[in-house]
Amino acid sequence: MQKILIANRGEIALRVMRTCKKMGIATVAVYSEADAGMPFVAFADESFCIGPAPSNQSYLLGDKIIEVAKACGAEGIHPGYGFLSENAAFSKAVSDAGLRFIGPTQHSIETMGSKIAAKQAAAKFDVPMVPGTDRALKDLSEAKAVAEKTGYPLLVKASAGGGGKGMRIVHEAKDLEEQLNSAKSEALSSFGDDAVFIEKYVGSPKHIEIQVLADTHGNYVHLFERECSIQRRHQKLIEEAPSSCLTEKIRMDMGETAVNVARSCNYHGAGTVEFLVDDDLNYYFLEMNTRLQVEHCVTEEITGVDLVEQQIMVARGEKLTLKQSDLKIKGHSIELRICAEDPLDNFVPDIGTLETYRRPVGDGIRVDDAYEEGMEIPIYYDPMIGKLVVWDETRNKAIEKLRWAIDNFAITGIYNTLEFGKWAVDQPAFKEGKFDTHFIANYFTPEKMNETSEDLLAMGALASVFLMKEAGNMPDAINKDSAAWKRRRG
Repeated sequence: MQKILIANRGEIALRVMRTCKKMGIATVAVYSEADAGMPFVAFADESFCIGPAPSNQSYLLGDKIIEVAKACGAEGIHPGYGFLSENAAFSKAVSDAGLRFIGPTQHSIETMGSKIAAKQAAAKFDVPMVPGTDRALKDLSEAKAVAEKTGYPLLVKASAGGGGKGMRIVHEAKDLEEQLNSAKSEALSSFGDDAVFIEKYVGSPKHIEIQVLADTHGNYVHLFERECSIQRRHQKLIEEAPSSCLTEKIRMDMGETAVNVARSCNYHGAGTVEFLVDDDLNYYFLEMNTRLQVEHCVTEEITGVDLVEQQIMVARGEKLTLKQSDLKIKGHSIELRICAEDPLDNFVPDIGTLETYRRPVGDGIRVDDAYEEGMEIPIYYDPMIGKLVVWDETRNKAIEKLRWAIDNFAITGIYNTLEFGKWAVDQPAFKEGKFDTHFIANYFTPEKMNETSEDLLAMGALASVFLMKEAGNMPDAINKDSAAWKRRRG
């Protein structure tokens, strides 16, 4: 492939383009009217507007994207993540058009896109499962029978989709019917499929995932784990690699299990197998994401492997040059997703202008982002501005480097998650690695983060007063009751 179209926008589009440029491959951007001035559009060798801002009129128009690819002579399409990346029909349509889809086949996406089908496929390889059903519930009476066998609390889950939609925790039998109907209704509304199943509820799980790579010649490897337990609304905010809790034996067992999940659907390319891990380090297959993950950067940092380059090589039909015995963990990496959200207001998304936007720079600091200073954060897309990734020799050093990088990352004009990230890694539970997916619910309140922010503001203000006093330029008295003192927008 000498030319690749990237069917995505923002941070991930730039990320893919940089590897393409490194490999000597020409890049093509497609963009909506709202994204005309975005850096990824300027970075590409060619760019084409494909429609208005709403994604269903632009980035989700698979036929139009394929049409552009063929017209400009692109030989492959990289879908990034989100949008069409896990759309089985799009994968097939790209192949049918004589182009290479830089991702898995229609069969793999369909199998792993249905949680029920995924469980059934993985079961053939004796993959550990959370106790429950491996097929859609027929009716309430079956649900009651399964619940009686599984026990409470339990989880009703949609077979299609993700992001916590169509998912309900049921603590008592009297609530089963209501929560079952609610989950089915939300699943139908969100995914057009009301199929649900039941699993035993794992109360305090860690969310740990394994990166896998496979080629079309039957070769498979895993690139160790990522710890992804710090989440809000079932969506990740902080990820790290490796996990601080796994033993070497469990790490290798989980890696082999993840490879078996990939084998169960004849997978090729880069994929991620997700697990729930309980207090006793028992692990259970959750799902497989048939695409590049947002948090792939931390895996790249600890292994030195460019996952996008590997995706492209596999799509070309090449054999993996990596062997499991060659892969080693080097150091520790942590990623903070920088989202245009207000942590002090239940992480509600924000829009507006990046009045200040200055990145930290230093060894072991990586920023994958989408915007520049003065640009608008639009309402139409995911609120992630970018990702702050650090690497160092040890976990403790990586934590300190992340704190330093946050302090030296200047963002104003938009509420964002930088200060939340610093607050989170300062918590004893995080430092000790003793946290699970309930980290935010168990430890975070706006008041606690506000206290930390106010302390830092006070220290900074007092330092400024001292310096100005020394210079003979003393300002009027600081008003500690002002909104600016109590809370920064930035």
